[in-house]
Amino acid sequence: MTHQRHSRRAVLATLGSTLALTACGSLTVETGRPLGAHLDQNGTFGQPTRNNIGVHNGDIRWAEILGERFANTVPTTINFAFNSSELDAVARNILNQQAAFIRNFPEVRFSVYGHTDAVGSNSYNQRLGRRRARAAVNYLVSQGISRSRLQALVSLGESQPIVATDGEERRNRRTVTEVTGFLENDPLVLDGRYAEIIYRTYRSGSVSAGGSGGGGAAAE
Repeated sequence: MTHQRHSRRAVLATLGSTLALTACGSLTVETGRPLGAHLDQNGTFGQPTRNNIGVHNGDIRWAEILGERFANTVPTTINFAFNSSELDAVARNILNQQAAFIRNFPEVRFSVYGHTDAVGSNSYNQRLGRRRARAAVNYLVSQGISRSRLQALVSLGESQPIVATDGEERRNRRTVTEVTGFLENDPLVLDGRYAEIIYRTYRSGSVSAGGSGGGGAAAE
């Protein structure tokens, strides 16, 4: 009799475990979302906690968080006419917004990446992408940003198109400004006070008028 009771308990325990697993599995399959996802219907409920855990685990770097804030606050991309590195009025307006943001974070370095469309040779487009990046950087410098904080001028030429085409495409003719990292000798960085930097209040402020800042399309 004792043996039968033990056997019955074992069967019930196994059955209970199987039902529990089936229930969990059916919920995941049925909704297509992990358990508890209904608590985050607007997509923001758990994000602060996830960011906090990610930072402490080393999964999310402070520079990445600031980079996301930069991209969500101001336009990071400007575009160019065909075979040109000249900044038009729209590009200068976007760079003014970038400069206003960058001035709020003097402890941070930024990079500007130059791109082209696929028309022309790889070597020519490498040079053209570099001229575009240089034009954007020169304009940011004319708006009061230290050149030493614009760490790199990188030309990616035609290697990373937004639109896959061999023809002319304005969206591929661009520069993109991104957060690179922090100045190593800054007191806040030395103290590890990254949160004080990246969550600092952003003030758009007024931007002084500047010229084209890059000399337009320089000779090859």
